[in-house]
Parts: sequence; structure tokens; C-alpha cells
Amino acid sequence: MVSLTTLKKTAEEGLRYLRRQKDVHEAELFVADNATLTARLNYVSHIPSNGLEEPKSIESYGLSVRAVFTDPKGHRVGMGSEPGNLSLDGVKAALEKARRIAVHDPHFMRLPTASSERRTLLKYHDPATMELTDTDLVHAGWRVLSQALEVFEGTASLKTLLSAKQRLRDLGLIVGGDVTILQERIAIGSSQLPKIQTDESSLIASFITAMVEREDAKGTGFACSTHLDKFRGEAGAEAARNAVAQVGGVRVADGEYPVILGPQPVADLFNNLVLPSLSADAFYDRSSTFHGQLGRLVANEMVSVYDHGALPGQIGSKGITCEGLPTGRTDLIKDGELVGLLSSFYETERLLSDPDAKDKLGQAPEQLKHALIPRNGFRSSSGGGRRFDVPPSIAATNVFIKGRRDTSLDELLRSVENGLYIGRIWYTYPINGLRAGDFTCTVVGDSFVIQNGKLAAPVKANTIRVNDNIHRVLGNITGITQKSRPTVVWDGDEVVHAPDIAVSRLKIDAIAGYMDSLR
Repeated sequence: MVSLTTLKKTAEEGLRYLRRQKDVHEAELFVADNATLTARLNYVSHIPSNGLEEPKSIESYGLSVRAVFTDPKGHRVGMGSEPGNLSLDGVKAALEKARRIAVHDPHFMRLPTASSERRTLLKYHDPATMELTDTDLVHAGWRVLSQALEVFEGTASLKTLLSAKQRLRDLGLIVGGDVTILQERIAIGSSQLPKIQTDESSLIASFITAMVEREDAKGTGFACSTHLDKFRGEAGAEAARNAVAQVGGVRVADGEYPVILGPQPVADLFNNLVLPSLSADAFYDRSSTFHGQLGRLVANEMVSVYDHGALPGQIGSKGITCEGLPTGRTDLIKDGELVGLLSSFYETERLLSDPDAKDKLGQAPEQLKHALIPRNGFRSSSGGGRRFDVPPSIAATNVFIKGRRDTSLDELLRSVENGLYIGRIWYTYPINGLRAGDFTCTVVGDSFVIQNGKLAAPVKANTIRVNDNIHRVLGNITGITQKSRPTVVWDGDEVVHAPDIAVSRLKIDAIAGYMDSLR
């Protein structure tokens, strides 16, 4: 990777050049290097396979210029980028692109200015992860796979499924997924900020699916860490255990059930429905499902949600945003009431000057400055990394969901008594637009029938769907566990520290399978 010193030097020299340009009123230079390293697992017991595929890496570095150009008819704003070139020539090329495409933006007020808040997170990255070798990556992948196979080999219940002449591999044991390392370095120079800002971050994540194919049983596991020496490969063991637990799955009939949503479903619902609606841009364009409800109840009064990007040791933490501003805590829902929004500098300025802001937000904007502090302007790349070639948009960091009292999963199970535990969902998306709140998703594994307050028979994977409304879900929450898991979902930029959540009723629809059509 390009050193942080080089990125900072580029930002310093480039900003000096930009300040000398006569037609440039304001300018911002963003310099970044991002690398994603992946070890893919592909083990199949009954078909020849490598177990661990060839490790792959993707690295992109470059710079972008956002500039405000003077114009007799009003300032014009443009952004241009240049890949793989951190020289002054690269800055000049990016500036020329910005100049060519600059337009009048009536909503643009100014580039981000210094915040009244102070940066608190410094030197929080793991040097070992930033300097990861190919051997380290391969070892991390094998660690995950080995733990999965150890669980399969040591599980007595699997051996009872074999006839006299069969071996364990005849059950069709499958382990797939990946170990992914993300490395980020950025530097930001702006005519509106007092000095060059830099940041460096890293994380390790693994997402594993295991199957006992002959029994049509599937389980999943996941783990995240900020430091290489804390990565144990436990996601492989978890996935294998969950696959074994899904042997003998049953079908569930249509109906409304009391349910417990596990950490992954909670994170998926927040990623696809709740957090997009807690974004300032969604309020501006009236697409939020919480349109006009700031200061009102939007969930059960036991529910509180906040985003915090400056917590040491947390997976989603960043020292600064991609606008050069400090990260920090933003309360979103407090005791069921909507109290704040995720925002960037541009979106905060746009909403505060919007004549229709009171209708869109639910309160006059001058009452809501505390609710619109721009702590979440990131140049996200859909699933990790800080891209140099996209403008800042809004993304969460570490999202925490809390209840009013400490509750265990066993207590939730007893409170539900008879219902469903939903452990993993997939293809979660809004129906009828985000604002309506309607959604659908498929239950794909790690789920159980709850009987007499305990987990009973596993629910057969891909046999039920959830079709409901997020307002009903949030309003019908009856319990939240104290314990949560840092959870990252597919294509998500944020980390949701997700608890188990009990919901008094959820609409379930059975899915007809191939064998049903033959009956």
C-alpha cells in the first residue's frame, strides 16, 4: 500500500496548488488507498476441491478534487478524480475534470467547515493487519476451514446418519465463504479546514456457510475483528455447528407468529429498511419511512438506537469522516422517539436551508441542529473501503440497539413460549418504496420452532418468507437482549451491534418447494 506519509504529502502539495488557481473559490483534495484481500473457502467432502482457493486482492489508489469555481452567474461546483496518480500532474488532471463538469447547485452552500467537536480516535488501526502478508492471509483461511471440519468430525449425531459402509464424507459436507481483510488510508486537504487530516483503519471479517447436503441442512457463521492476533477462525466452527443443528428441519405453516429475531436478521432489517430511513437525504427527498416524525414515537418505548463512529476497538470506527470532520455519537431513537439523523455536511446544510424542512422533518430546522450534526459523510464503496472517485454520501458506522433492561436470550424464549426463532434471512428489501415500510425476506437457515420456551425442531431452510411492515416490527418489540454481536451484512458499510429481539407477531408465508409440486 501507499504510505500515509505519501498520501499526506500529496494532499499538502496539491492543496497549495489549488489555492493558487484564480477561478477556484474553495477546494478540497481527497487522497486514498484501499486494499481488499480475500481468501475464499471452497471445501466439498464428496467432490475433489482445493478447500482454500487462490487468495485474491484488489487495491485502488488515487485522488479527487472538489472545487467551487467563481462565476458571474453564481458559483459552480464540480468534482474530478484521477486514479493511480498521486503527483501534482494528477491533481491538475482532476481539477481540469472538475472544471469541465462543474454545474450550478442551488443547494450547495460551501465545502465542509471545521466542527466544534474534537477528534478523539487516533492511531487505532492494527499495524499487523495493515502489513499483512500472503502467508498470513492463507493461514487465516485455513484456520476457519480447519475449525469447521473439526466440528463435523467430532459430532457424534452425524455418524448416526451413516450406514455400515458409509463414511462421514458421504453426507456431503460443504464449507464455503471467505476471509476478507480491509485496509484503508486517506488524507484530506481543504481550503475550509485548518490542516491536513489523515486516517488509517483496518478490519478482518469472515462469513461462512456450512452444509450437510444429504440432509438438506445449512448453517452459517460470521466473525469480525480489528486486529489480526484476535482473529481465531471461530466463524467456521459456528457454521458447522449450526449446520448440524439444522438436520431434520420441519416446515412451518402460514400465519402470524411471536418471534425472536437473531442478530443477523436484526442487522439485515436495519441495513435495508431502518438506517436508510434515518438518513438526512431520505428526509430531504421525502422517501424515509419516518417522514415528518422527528420528535415522535417510531418504536416501542423500550427501544433506543445510536450510531457511534469514535469508539476504540469497534469494527466500524473511523477517526474522521471523508469530509475531514470528527466522528462521534449520534442518538437516533431514544426511548422509542426519533431524535436524530445520520447526516453529511452537504445534507445538513441543505435541510437547514430548505423552506419545506418543517414538513419533511416534523419540526422547524432551527430546533433540530443538534439532530443533524454531520458525523457520517463517507465516500463508501458498498461493502468496505473509502473510494477516492465518489463524492461523500451518508453511511452509518457502529450502530447500537439497546433495551431498557438487561435481558437474556433464555428470558426472551420463555416470554415467547411458542413461536419461531429466526436466525438468518436473505433478500431483504422494501416493497412499495422505502417510505411505505413494507418489506419481504426469505428465512434461509439457523432457525427453530420455539416450544414451551425452548428451541425445538429446526425450521427447514428456504421454506418460509417474512412479509410485514417495519413499523409493525418496531412497534411490537417486546424484549431486547443485553448481549449483542457486531454484525456486517452483504454490501453493508456499517456494523450493526445486533441483539436478539422479540417481536409479538410477525407475518410468515410458507414457500412451496419442488417436492410439494410432485404431490
